[in-house]
Amino acid sequence: MRKVELLAPAGDLERLKIAFTYGADAVYIGGEIFGMRSAAKNFTKEEMAEGVRFAHERNKQVFVTMNIIPRNDEFLQIEEYLLDLQEIGVDAVIVSDPGVFTMVKKIVPNMEIHISTQASTTNADAANFWYNLGAKRIVTARELSFKEIKEISDNCPKDMDIESFVHGAMCMSYSGKCVISNYTTGRDANRGSCAQSCRWKYTLVEEKAPREYEPVVEGIDPEFFFNSKDLCMIEYIPEIFESGITSLKIEGRMKTSYYVATTVRAYRMAIDAYYADPENWKFNPMWLEELKKGSHRDYSTGFYLDRPDSSAHNYKSASYIRNYDFIGIVKEYDEESGLHIVEQRNKMYVGDKIEIIGPYKETMFSTIEEMYDENGEPIESAPRAKQIVKMKLDIKLDKDYILRKPIVTMNVL
Repeated sequence: MRKVELLAPAGDLERLKIAFTYGADAVYIGGEIFGMRSAAKNFTKEEMAEGVRFAHERNKQVFVTMNIIPRNDEFLQIEEYLLDLQEIGVDAVIVSDPGVFTMVKKIVPNMEIHISTQASTTNADAANFWYNLGAKRIVTARELSFKEIKEISDNCPKDMDIESFVHGAMCMSYSGKCVISNYTTGRDANRGSCAQSCRWKYTLVEEKAPREYEPVVEGIDPEFFFNSKDLCMIEYIPEIFESGITSLKIEGRMKTSYYVATTVRAYRMAIDAYYADPENWKFNPMWLEELKKGSHRDYSTGFYLDRPDSSAHNYKSASYIRNYDFIGIVKEYDEESGLHIVEQRNKMYVGDKIEIIGPYKETMFSTIEEMYDENGEPIESAPRAKQIVKMKLDIKLDKDYILRKPIVTMNVL
């Protein structure tokens, strides 16, 4: 059985390391230019070099996004940038523009090239076109079914990789080619600055007579009629393998370390269970429950099973569902004192009943028995962002284990 790749997003160096720690085979990141997430922290040259070293020491890979639609003046920066990426040793660049593709082949001819989903590859002829030009991988358009991806796989060279999104936010516009953000805010979605205007509240009306308007969409208030549900395909691991997809891509370079850890961990468990016994693979509902413990919208299967109908959108709210707080991440365990050194991420208290996740581990449960500040003074709570606390638990945890607790909502009478 050909091994598939689990590909995770990494918005900064911490998230890169978390992704690999929790089971990703590769990550995709953005540099300070040419990427589609300009609002993300992104990587400096030095951070990128550290991330690539971290990955290669673990036989993992790092891909760099260069998938904006650039203007003429931006090409003045491309040669130096590509030579920097080659020097750092990144494993591939992700491009969508033929001009950028041409420059990569000219300046760093040995660099592996992946064709972004922004290029809207929806058929085998297009995939073969890019392959014959020298691309190693195509990222399929999100508007394809399993059947259509299988047809591409069956009619392309066997050494061409097929990467497809399997989890995360869905764009309501065809392959992300959207101008709503540009129109409403002046922020160009095709140049990395999407304001997610599709998540806003709108009313669609028709003018029946001068200054007399009738709603076109009835019975929805407020009207979030552009608001796509998130994609989640963890229940369909066998179908993913059978379709010829060789890289399972998780969306979310703007998401937190907790999101990256939770999502990678769940898909890693599902994929490894399939490898262990493909004939008897059975979906474990716990994997989906773990995904739901991260910030998310309602889930759908996108285009994979059939063309989406109205159930693929949430017309009532654009808000995320968030049932758990990411409260801390373990930095180390002090053998002498028996205390965990934890970096706080949300407020926590002595006595909190918490859940703990770690790579390749089942979810664990504990109670915060004692807490101390950095000077060893007892504290009852940790309210300051990213403060370092020393914590006593009834179990021993390793570095990068993540602490979370349920969000308790109060009923107001």
